[in-house]
Amino acid sequence: MLLKLLSVSKRGILNKINNVKYLSYTQGQYIDKKTREYFYYIDHQGMLFLDDARMKNFTSCFKDKKFLAFFFKRLRENKTGRYEEEFPFISPCGREINFIKCDDRPVVFTHLTEKDGNPIFCYGHVDELFVPFQPNFIYMEPANGRVYHPAPPASGHVGLVCSKLAIEFSKDFEFTAGQESPPTHFMFRGKKYQLDQEWLENIKVGRRSTSES
Repeated sequence: MLLKLLSVSKRGILNKINNVKYLSYTQGQYIDKKTREYFYYIDHQGMLFLDDARMKNFTSCFKDKKFLAFFFKRLRENKTGRYEEEFPFISPCGREINFIKCDDRPVVFTHLTEKDGNPIFCYGHVDELFVPFQPNFIYMEPANGRVYHPAPPASGHVGLVCSKLAIEFSKDFEFTAGQESPPTHFMFRGKKYQLDQEWLENIKVGRRSTSES
């Protein structure tokens, strides 16, 4: 049975039927006399929202470039001991802790451009946030068609490619192992790159080893 909460500022999450676990918070709540907590959500297009916003669309997302750059530059994994399962990332800001959950990954690459003649992959809808574009490390997940690329280590090493770019990239994929497998090659600027099929799995294995140690 799904329980509907009437409060906008407090959210409940039903984790298991017959074993109901609630997550309750208030935006801006104090955990001591100095530290305040806020809660955010990042969708699969890289748009940032307050987690408890009723409507999540372009109208309600954060658009200020300075704020977005400030927010994403401080992105890191949540090791605070608070809300770690529900909000696996944080963006600390002085005496504020911004907890973050996401549809897929906290870093979503939104556009491809150049810096000093080299391709760069920008994220967070801000030009100053970027990593070098590595065409041989593009990975497409066959199960859902989502495309990934290496991201800053603080964000978990893996970033999602926004849908529009993923569709464009898909036109240049080559599937020599069959359509049910990840693409094996990627054509970029007239050059064919053999795709590394193991980098993403190696990151997953590394995480498991760290959590088990």
